[in-house]
Amino acid sequence: MTCGKPGGALRMEDIGWDTSTAQWLNPPPQAVREPGAPAGGPLVVTAAAGSDFWRRTGYGFVRDTGHALLTAFPADSAVEVSFIAAFDELYDQAGAMVRVDARTWVKAGVEMSDGAPQLGAVVTREWSDWSLAPVPAWAGREVTVRVSRSGDALTVRARREQEPWRMLRLAPLDPDAKAFAGPFCCSPRRAGLKVRFTRFAAGPADTSLH
Repeated sequence: MTCGKPGGALRMEDIGWDTSTAQWLNPPPQAVREPGAPAGGPLVVTAAAGSDFWRRTGYGFVRDTGHALLTAFPADSAVEVSFIAAFDELYDQAGAMVRVDARTWVKAGVEMSDGAPQLGAVVTREWSDWSLAPVPAWAGREVTVRVSRSGDALTVRARREQEPWRMLRLAPLDPDAKAFAGPFCCSPRRAGLKVRFTRFAAGPADTSLH
C-alpha cells in the first residue's frame, strides 16, 4: 500500500546481498561488504572497465557486460536500490535494473554525462532509448531508485536522501513477462569505479502516478 501520495512510503523488506535470493548477471571484479559494517551493511562493488548495457541506437553497438544483482520481480511489486558513488568519468553509472532478457530491459539511476551527474533511464525493447535530467546537487549523496511493476507498466522514481520522490519514467512491460530486478553499475570508459550500495529492498508496487 502507498501512504496516499505519489511516491509515498512502502512496506519494503531488505533483500541484502544474499546470493541465494539474488544472482549476479556478469559478476563484477569485486563485490565486498564494507569493512566493519554489520551484517547486511553496505556492499562496495567495483565495476569492470568497459562494462555497459546498451543496444544499437545511435552508437551502433550492443553491450551486455554491465553488472546487475537481480532477484525475481513479479507483478504488483517494487524494488528500491540506494547507493553512493563518485562519478568522475563519462558514462559512469549506477542504479536499478529490470530485465526480461538481453533485448528487453530498463536501467535507471545516476549517470555522468555532459560534465555533471544526470538522473536518467534507458528503456530497451531491441533498441535502446535514453533520457537525462541534470542533478548536480546529487553528486556524492545517497540516491534511491524505486521501480514499481503494476499492470502493463513500470513506474520509476528517484530521490536524494530523504527528499521527495521525483517521477523519472513510465515504461511499458508485458504483464505476463518473467522479469528480474536489482542494483546495477557500469563503467564504459574506465576501470576502478566503486559504487557503495547501501540498500536493496523489495515490497508492494507504488501504483500512484502523479
